[in-house]
Amino acid sequence: MVRLQPDPFLNELTNMFERTTEKGSVWVTLKHSSDKSKVKRNKMKTAGEKIEFKCLIRATDGKKTISTMVGPKDHQRFQSSYATILKARMTALKKRERKDKRKVADSDKKQDQKKQPTKPSN
Repeated sequence: MVRLQPDPFLNELTNMFERTTEKGSVWVTLKHSSDKSKVKRNKMKTAGEKIEFKCLIRATDGKKTISTMVGPKDHQRFQSSYATILKARMTALKKRERKDKRKVADSDKKQDQKKQPTKPSN
């Protein structure tokens, strides 16, 4: 696994998406992390020191894995760049079919009428 700075990570993520355009997938995971071992965190906690948590982001295409750590100060900028990349690369998703509200209401009424039991005749 390769740990990159946020900007090179975004560039490499873009390259991963381009390599898997025809065939393949890219998995991205985000995790809350302090980047310190549990022993160090416990020592800092008992000493009363503040532990700064970061976001660990990993991406893999099955062959190559990359990761980065983003702190709270850089998170907003990173998130907007990341969202731009995702929006540009999600071209294979199908758009949801939207039905006209009036048509949906009419079809619901017809289905309700069919479901109502008929009264038996004597």
